[in-house]
Amino acid sequence: MPTAVLLFAAVMWGFTWLPLKTINSLGVDGSLLTLIAFGAASLLVLPAMLWQWPRWRGHPRAVAAMFVLGGFANLAFTVALIQGDIIRVMMLFYLAPVWGVLGGAGFLGERIDSKRVLGVMLALAGAFLVLGGSATLDAPPSWNDLLAVASGFAFAMNNVACRATQQVPVATKLGAMFVGSSVLAAGHLWLLGEGVPSVGPAGWVSSLAYGLVWIVVATLATQWAVTHMEAGRAAVILIAELLAAVLSAALIAGEIMSPQEVAGGVLILAATLLEARREVVPDVSHAVT
Repeated sequence: MPTAVLLFAAVMWGFTWLPLKTINSLGVDGSLLTLIAFGAASLLVLPAMLWQWPRWRGHPRAVAAMFVLGGFANLAFTVALIQGDIIRVMMLFYLAPVWGVLGGAGFLGERIDSKRVLGVMLALAGAFLVLGGSATLDAPPSWNDLLAVASGFAFAMNNVACRATQQVPVATKLGAMFVGSSVLAAGHLWLLGEGVPSVGPAGWVSSLAYGLVWIVVATLATQWAVTHMEAGRAAVILIAELLAAVLSAALIAGEIMSPQEVAGGVLILAATLLEARREVVPDVSHAVT
């Protein structure tokens, strides 16, 4: 049962681009969508977060880190996925294991052995190919590419913060990420100085449904499953997210990968598998994608 539930959740995350692109076609941009969807999801988690205040009030910095890192990861990933190519964004986001290895070593004192060095090298080589190979040296990556990489980095650092504070309850960690996503999205809209864009009823209803149904269901399914199975097995199954995204983007959206991008994707997938087979899945395993 946990395996089936986790596979279901991974496929949902892989198909996240579909509701995002659909809602965007209704006139809802990435920042506003994040504000509405994660704001709605926050309302479901905040009561538990407030109830658990005595258990996490001694870790304000860790919760603040999850607020910023998790919030930025969700916002950046949403914007990048809406604006960019689905497959390209997903592959660049999946450099997260690289950042997780480096963050774990830098902040948690985790040992980097030869297998982890190999995984980092494979992932970086894959990213180099995805970004254009030697052509990358002639022109800098696009803003959307950087946003996809940054979202993966923030997500990995958020997971490092989660691993470092096992005393903080899961609902609080999710609440910090959800609230952070909506607050940072509101801040981005404010910085743009454009106010809340004019959106029709269909856009608002779809955004609310995405937050209250898609995000909440996928997050709860993932969380329940990873707490009922071996960490290594769960990490491998979660890679189905990337496969689901690539296949669905090719079959539904008609995206085509060049041979160089395919090679890069294979290297990134190999690096992710290498790390997943040894990494302990954090108790907040997903909230974006």
